[in-house]
Amino acid sequence: MPRWSWFREAAERVWRGWPQVLESTLAATVAWILATVLVGHPQPFFAPAAALIVLGQARGQRTRRAVEVLIGVAAGVLVADVVIQALGARHTLTIFTVILLTIVGAVAVGATGVSVVQAAVSALYLVVIDPPGENLIPFRFVDALIGGAVALVVSQLAAVRHPLDPLVAEFRQTFADLSSVLHEAADALDDHDPVAAKAALERARGMDSAVERLRTGVLAAGEAVALHLRRRRHRGRLRVVDASIGQIDYAVRNARVLARAGVTLTRTPAPVPADLGAAVRLLAEAVHEAGEAIAADLEGRETVADECCARAETAALEAVRIAGRLFLPGHPLPLAMIIGQVRSTAIDLLRSVGPDDDAALLARIDEALGLPAV
Repeated sequence: MPRWSWFREAAERVWRGWPQVLESTLAATVAWILATVLVGHPQPFFAPAAALIVLGQARGQRTRRAVEVLIGVAAGVLVADVVIQALGARHTLTIFTVILLTIVGAVAVGATGVSVVQAAVSALYLVVIDPPGENLIPFRFVDALIGGAVALVVSQLAAVRHPLDPLVAEFRQTFADLSSVLHEAADALDDHDPVAAKAALERARGMDSAVERLRTGVLAAGEAVALHLRRRRHRGRLRVVDASIGQIDYAVRNARVLARAGVTLTRTPAPVPADLGAAVRLLAEAVHEAGEAIAADLEGRETVADECCARAETAALEAVRIAGRLFLPGHPLPLAMIIGQVRSTAIDLLRSVGPDDDAALLARIDEALGLPAV
């Protein structure tokens, strides 16, 4: 069973990553064809290499990385050529000098780690494998240019027509996962099941990576929007969702604390209040609606976004209202923690989907919780 489970997980990873696999394979092959067939380079190693290096960078950074790769390759080749002419090829002193000068130069101009490595590898390749002659410097530079350009074009093919679609899908997936975590926590509370509560906590701990994917997705969408004719409208939407990611991060952390308190509560002999699971489920519903609101806003469906936002607020306030009624003297501390996290998650969730006045939002939340008006 563990072996089949591993194969299943591997197949799922391949299925999720097949666009990147296809993208990288296509870019490297096209770069090689362009350099060999159209340009006529005999062994254009740096064309597919540069394509793979650029595509290997985080989404949203490929344009800058492409420029860095070009500069790194050109600098490495230039340093190697000069040093080889002075010291000769394939000598220990030559290798030491070329690598030292290349890395120092790359660091001096502010290149990042991958660009420093690319520059050093380019120079080392020429010193050890193929010492440069009079025509090799332009070959290497043009090869890197071809590879970087092909990588950028291939990476943007799917995004040119609908540049925000990948980000919309990422938001929907993130909010669906967070909603599912809360549903699992609610089921564990209803069943007084510490094993299920621990499973929900483990899933909640894994949500941090989803938030990072959202941040990366915003960068990637910004890069794609730069090639879009109607980019001004898209940029406005991106600014809005980018500002909301911080609140989403807080909501994810709150849900993790809620799940941890759920583990503690299910381990105690005291019965779990019947309505606690209902409150957490309503919070999960609010999470789902908030995700749909952000997705609809990115898609330009403002009316749908407003409707989803209203439903998210209704569900969140009802969750806080139900949880507030459970806050009675003598109840265990984990219950109080869950009630507090229902409130905190609702606040951060609603802050992420609406430009509402913060004081008014807090007043509505506290009124639902049963706290006196300030």
